[in-house]
Amino acid sequence: MSPPQLSFTPWPADDAARYRSEGIWAGKTFDQVLRESVAARAHSVAVVDAEQTWTYAELDARVDALAAGLADLGITAQHPVMVQLPNQAEFVAVVFALFRIGAVPVFCLPAHRSSELTALAAASRAVAVITSHHIDGFDHGALALEVASSTPSLNTVVCLPDPGSDAPAGTVNFDAVSAVPREFAAADPGSVAFLQLSGGSTGIPKLIPRTHDDYLYSVLRSNEICGVTTSTVYLATLPVAHNFPMSSPGILGALAAGGTVALTPSPSPTTAFAMIERAGVTMTGLVPPLARLWTETAERGHSHDLSTLTAVLVGGARCPDELAARIGPALGARLQQVFGMAEGLVCYTRDEDPLDVVLTTQGRPMSPFDQIRVVDDNDNDVPAGTEGQLLTKGPYTIRGYFDNPAANARSFTADGWYRTGDVVRVDSAGNITVCGRAVDRINRGGEKVSAEELEEHLLAHPAVRDAIVVAIPDEYLGERTCAFLLAADPSSPPKTAQIRSFVRERGLASWKIPDRVQVLEEFPETGVGKTSRKDLRRMLAAR
Repeated sequence: MSPPQLSFTPWPADDAARYRSEGIWAGKTFDQVLRESVAARAHSVAVVDAEQTWTYAELDARVDALAAGLADLGITAQHPVMVQLPNQAEFVAVVFALFRIGAVPVFCLPAHRSSELTALAAASRAVAVITSHHIDGFDHGALALEVASSTPSLNTVVCLPDPGSDAPAGTVNFDAVSAVPREFAAADPGSVAFLQLSGGSTGIPKLIPRTHDDYLYSVLRSNEICGVTTSTVYLATLPVAHNFPMSSPGILGALAAGGTVALTPSPSPTTAFAMIERAGVTMTGLVPPLARLWTETAERGHSHDLSTLTAVLVGGARCPDELAARIGPALGARLQQVFGMAEGLVCYTRDEDPLDVVLTTQGRPMSPFDQIRVVDDNDNDVPAGTEGQLLTKGPYTIRGYFDNPAANARSFTADGWYRTGDVVRVDSAGNITVCGRAVDRINRGGEKVSAEELEEHLLAHPAVRDAIVVAIPDEYLGERTCAFLLAADPSSPPKTAQIRSFVRERGLASWKIPDRVQVLEEFPETGVGKTSRKDLRRMLAAR
């Protein structure tokens, strides 16, 4: 298996030289960062999950043996490898084993199904998948084999077996992937460290190439802002392959500081509160719907000791002001709002901020080298305090997606500004308030749903003549999806259950299944004959 050339859009040479000369880019890889923590904290606890506790020395030994075993399977530097694992210690070992080889993890979520995984495999040209046999009762081993059968480059499926069982036929048993440790050539810190999937991709997935240099800066700067130290115990409750629980400051921040990573398979208060008590968790990151559930549970009373919890970071979607005011008192921890994206820019509220800033804004850019603009539809800067579309660039914001010129043309200006798609306003202190989305991407509890992608699947149903997907405001999730349909045969319109079942069977993640389906006789139109999504949203609001 010869590795592909993982090219990416580089930062301008002058900017890159400045970032290096000023120490913004440290010139280290994530493998080097782990080795430094191992050397300093060998006998301290590195990782805790529902079943296991590993010290830094034990984690390092597992990474060594796993890296050698994966290399024996033919995985080498710059090979893309899809990783679809739940929140368990093996996720950490796998990712760092790939870093140690110089291979490139392609991060997948447990909720991804055949539609997403097949597109990801093709776009990344992955050579292998590492997954668990079953996650929450779903057969991911069979799914990985299905994806491999339709992807020419993908010839290895490594499967973590169920307890007491063998890995499924046709896969490599994860427990047997181990070999005598050996040294591997160090990766270039300026090379692609991994590929992440941008929310709401359509057609060719928008894969985000993050380098060791830029992503490590994001992690270390997050540590500074959030006060991560050797005493930090960070709990990953969200799917750990997400950008937020990985780097803001996330599991990578905790490991870089020599702290502890705790992982829980379920974000439910029952499971998570027990882990907080057991592991002495000090910090965690939540999306607003989960923060609401935890807050309501705590307000009703519970039996767990949460006294070690000092910081709750809330991001992934706009946190309603009323919820923000309740989180701290309910959980006995300070609230820190986070706003960011896998493409780069991260904003935080600070400890020293006035309470109203913490409760009503999403903070300000974490780096003095971040640049932002707020513009109108014609890219003209709007007056301060006025709503507009957010553009950004900086030392950890990518300059282009992986091998996707069409997406780059839409998402980046000619001079390198990234179009975030967010509508924001910025106050005189630089604090950002997120007001909505400029593009038709629905933020369903932190999971992004592309209206265009879902519409394409709906249009494949024989009873559907046309489809428009819009967001429904929702108190719990922030937004839900509503699919407006025109029936191919108006005398026999499709039923909601039929549509939802059809979309599910096409292999979409569960959060993309339309929450509501409504059949209309016709779509409202704008003055130039285009379907008016705005009028459809007004129709929903009126009802």
